[in-house]
Amino acid sequence: MPAISSITVSNAISDIPFEGGGHRRFLTVKRHPRARSFRLRVDPHDGRILLSLPQRSSLTRARKWAETQRDWIEAQLEKLPGPRPVLAGGALPYRGRDIRIDWSPAHPRTPQYRGDRLVFGGPQEAIAGRALRWLKAQARQILEEETYRLALRAGIQVARISIGDARSRWGSCASSGNIRYNWRLVMAPPEVLSATVAHEVAHRIHMHHGPEFHAVVADLFGRDPAPERAWLRRHGAALYWVGSSS
Repeated sequence: MPAISSITVSNAISDIPFEGGGHRRFLTVKRHPRARSFRLRVDPHDGRILLSLPQRSSLTRARKWAETQRDWIEAQLEKLPGPRPVLAGGALPYRGRDIRIDWSPAHPRTPQYRGDRLVFGGPQEAIAGRALRWLKAQARQILEEETYRLALRAGIQVARISIGDARSRWGSCASSGNIRYNWRLVMAPPEVLSATVAHEVAHRIHMHHGPEFHAVVADLFGRDPAPERAWLRRHGAALYWVGSSS
């Protein structure tokens, strides 16, 4: 297999192509002040290989050590969800099920959701962008509606509601009352989205994860959302591969 080479980092992140076993990913190297040893991790969201090393460690030693971990890296890459490009006639995850992308140059450009299809036209090269923008718009609307519904039920107010694409969390609630969600929740089953909203709304009452907080979440959601949390642990990473072709 090709060697990992030309690693030149200080305290900043450096991305180096990593090839082997039919995969092409990036090796992201970063020094951590609190790191005590080399550590490798494969990001399940995009297959990026993450190498952490102590502040004063030798980059040459880090490179040689990473080379000894090739088998482990390839095994982890094999476990990743496969890419899910967004193509005409293909499937698009929405609310826990796949709907078909019904594209034709004869259709109007504005996407229309028709039961089991998303119907739209426009340039063929814009199919993925148009479909993903539709998903994000749906996410914003659905998450806003669900947040306001549960906030009313809890007797509290929220400030600004926004969406993003964070890798580390599905939602966040600031002490200011601002709530931010990952737009990809709209591809998950509705109850998974609702459980995440209940979690963030509950943070407007308790800014911790103690028993009182979980009691509020269960009350807002209607039951313990453990199955929904488990769904995200098992399937959440695959949602990041929607729209990816490699």
